[in-house]
Amino acid sequence: MARPVLEMRSISKAFPGVKALSGVDLTVGAGEVHAVCGENGAGKSTLMKVLSGVHPHGSYEGEIYFEGEPCHFRDIRASEQRGIVIIHQELALVPYLSIAENIFLGNEHATRGFISWHRTLTHAAALIQQVGLDESPHTRIADLGVGKQQLVEIAKALAKRVKLLILDEPTAALNDADSRKLLDLILELKAQGISCILISHKLNEIARVADAVTVLRDGRTIETLAIGPDGISEERIIRGMVGRDLEHRYPERAPRIGEVAFEVDDWSVQHPIDHRRKVVDGASLNVRRGEIVGIAGLMGAGRTELAMSVFGRSYGRWTGGRVRLHGREIRTRTVPEAIGHGIAYVTEDRKQLGLNLGDDISRNISLSALGKVARRGWVDRHEEARIAETFRRTMNIKAPSVFAETGKLSGGNQQKVVLSKWIFADPEVLILDEPTRGIDIGAKAEIYTVIAELAAQGRAVLVISSELPELLGLCDRIYTMAEGRITGEVTRAEATQESLMRLMTMSAAYPDKQV
Repeated sequence: MARPVLEMRSISKAFPGVKALSGVDLTVGAGEVHAVCGENGAGKSTLMKVLSGVHPHGSYEGEIYFEGEPCHFRDIRASEQRGIVIIHQELALVPYLSIAENIFLGNEHATRGFISWHRTLTHAAALIQQVGLDESPHTRIADLGVGKQQLVEIAKALAKRVKLLILDEPTAALNDADSRKLLDLILELKAQGISCILISHKLNEIARVADAVTVLRDGRTIETLAIGPDGISEERIIRGMVGRDLEHRYPERAPRIGEVAFEVDDWSVQHPIDHRRKVVDGASLNVRRGEIVGIAGLMGAGRTELAMSVFGRSYGRWTGGRVRLHGREIRTRTVPEAIGHGIAYVTEDRKQLGLNLGDDISRNISLSALGKVARRGWVDRHEEARIAETFRRTMNIKAPSVFAETGKLSGGNQQKVVLSKWIFADPEVLILDEPTRGIDIGAKAEIYTVIAELAAQGRAVLVISSELPELLGLCDRIYTMAEGRITGEVTRAEATQESLMRLMTMSAAYPDKQV
């Protein structure tokens, strides 16, 4: 291992009722990409918040040495002045400011209170080129895709003369092409001598770029593994993360598939602002009772737009199409109308659209069906808590009680709360949009089991996912989308990653071609 640029020794951090970190050690070599793995709630984010000054010196136990010197960071600015920069999973960019303005926000090229726009734009152009963007420094952040916004965040870090870059789930919201581009940039930064800490649940990405991986479990360091020329098996990392082998990531199923329960026919939706643009164009699909059906597609293919527009026309401007439940046409013009017909939608954005993060678990779970816990217009808090406690046990939601604030839960446990909310509504049809995005391998396995159980109960389940292995492991049939159209339909036996990708990249000019 190269000489250490960072040493964190015996780091412990406690919150009321929770010991988040207990004697954690982490050593990162100079010019090294070091991955940190662990289940949601293992302590990864807390450890990085200690390192970056979010949790200031004095609020934790242990020692931090950077470039051989002890560090006592009082805030984020103090850590950034030493060259430690963290990029969170939720990007901290101002959408209606330009790339240049975002890169130097809080770090302006200014003299006597006046910004030098010439220096700002010149320096921004150089940083944009360094991270592989070809946009103008004047381009608004709102006009960029998520992948390019991630690169702007890295340019922003480079502007602060970063020596150690911390990336928290940097590819969670990216498609395969943008993910590869970002991983290539990480390797370029490594070649320039910049060290990186990479927090990721995507073990194949870790194997590609990391030199070493430290595994955390329950707030403790389990082991640090060097990744040699031959790499390291995913199973080896998983065993450290969850404390056991995961022999079956996807539950074994003997599906009992019944009659068609849910149909979408010739569904078309226009963009909410640009009405000339169709985001869903004549899409038709069906799901049978007891069946898990997947939708695969690249970013921008129209998968989420289709799901949201069917669920109460929550996205875009509907221009045509029908929804049928058990052969009978139904109206889903509003969200309450869709819920009333037994349709549930688990959004891909649980933080913004799926949960009230400031409220407790029990209230979040009851939100979709308040009538079940209300008496004469008043919510029965005892009944609400009793039901929530049942879900906390059956869904294995890791929280001290059902009165814990939902925003303080790990991503995997938040996702279990979202699922509990919709299961409580007792739907016939569940639409799950990226149900395992940003959660660890152990929590994924638990959610896969829940999905399989829902199908076994006779519900119709529709799963949207950007992870093709997930669709291949879960689904009985898979539809593919491109440019707003359904481009193919394959059975589980016929589906491969190659055949799905071919259909996902098919031009909408050939919508009728099937495999």
